[in-house]
Amino acid sequence: MQYWKLHKIPILLSITSVLFYFSFAYDLVRTDYIKLIGLYTGLFFLFYKLVQISKHNLKLLTWIAFGFRAIFILAIPNLSQDFYRFLWDGRMILEGFNPYLFTPESFIANGEFLITQVQELYDGMGSLSASHYTNYPPLNQLCFVIAGLFAGKSILGSVVVLRLIIIAADFGTLHFGKKLLEKLKLPAHNIFWYVLNPFIIIELTGNLHFEGVMIFFLVWSLYLLHSGKWKLAAVVFACSVSIKLIPLLFLPLFYQWFAKGEAPTKLNITKSMSFYAIVGATTILFFLPFYSSQFVSNYAETVGLWFHNFEFNASLYYIAREIGYSITGYNEIAIIGTFTAIIVFLFVIAMAFFRRNLSAIQLITAMLFALSLYYFTATTVHPWYIATLLILSIFTKYKFPLVWSFVIILSYLAYGNNDTVENLWIIALEYLIVYSIFIWEVFIKKANSKELAYR
Repeated sequence: MQYWKLHKIPILLSITSVLFYFSFAYDLVRTDYIKLIGLYTGLFFLFYKLVQISKHNLKLLTWIAFGFRAIFILAIPNLSQDFYRFLWDGRMILEGFNPYLFTPESFIANGEFLITQVQELYDGMGSLSASHYTNYPPLNQLCFVIAGLFAGKSILGSVVVLRLIIIAADFGTLHFGKKLLEKLKLPAHNIFWYVLNPFIIIELTGNLHFEGVMIFFLVWSLYLLHSGKWKLAAVVFACSVSIKLIPLLFLPLFYQWFAKGEAPTKLNITKSMSFYAIVGATTILFFLPFYSSQFVSNYAETVGLWFHNFEFNASLYYIAREIGYSITGYNEIAIIGTFTAIIVFLFVIAMAFFRRNLSAIQLITAMLFALSLYYFTATTVHPWYIATLLILSIFTKYKFPLVWSFVIILSYLAYGNNDTVENLWIIALEYLIVYSIFIWEVFIKKANSKELAYR
């Protein structure tokens, strides 16, 4: 009874959240945009109040985070069909096929039904995924293989296995994220802006996106780096890259971490080069079992699709696209995608070589800005991409990724019509909110602080 009196409000907030999550997991289709937005808004409000009220009771928040994820255990993802491709890849590897060398479409066209539930998986993943080679790196493929080993004849069983892997990764992120926050003398409860966020629970646990596993290795690597264990940090960082390629963007930034002082010493340059060598060698080692000349060609082609073909929930790119249309009359995505990739690369290189004495917080802030520029200029920004921005932000003073994790749900309104056509006014609203917070935090608030300091 005493416990109830002390924790009545968080318990009531949690019970309400449980009901909302059950409805989200088992009684929602993504085309029902009114229910989707309503449930998500309610969950986000409840999450914010939970963290705000119980930030000094980390044990309670941990149990709540575990309980919310457990609700999704038996749910089939309802906002994304990517998991069908995961199951396909894993089962094909178990049959001895290299998933980087064959498209699902090629097997179906030849009438080759080599795995169980082949038609269900093919239909579920959709024609776009089925017509392209896989883009998932080798450690990600290992997760798919594990699902095939334990539940190779059941779609639901395989989903449960993948979900347990992602949940385990989230709690690894909780463990190392909390320890890193403590080392940086930041509030430990900040980790729950990530772990309890309904965006993370729904997109990662619910929809089975492996950003969560990539983030676990990334946070673990940052913790090891801050603890002085840079060699092990390099190996773990390579594991992160081998789940999703996005951490490759951060590699140049580590140069300044090792460059202690106004001018890098020979010892520190050797350390940084050794760090890069370990990351490169470990990553190559993971890819080695799949290597062939055709693999290199196919993988480069698949990765290139994100710069030259795919479009979804973009911001600055959509403006550039309209300018291109007005000048040439054509969609200049190939040119724009290449140009923006070069801009991001030069920005990251500039931060790496023209900033000195990076502390851990400054390093993570640089990573946050590098990734933000990439997503601001990208041709494709799926909702789950924002997870990496969110985890980086908890180690900084910036809140715009937290705001973005709320308004990103607007991108799903594209599925509210049969043609899956985006409403650019909705996209504009999403980015108007995100850019407003970003500009306020990065430019206006910072300028006001400097002005006050001079008074």
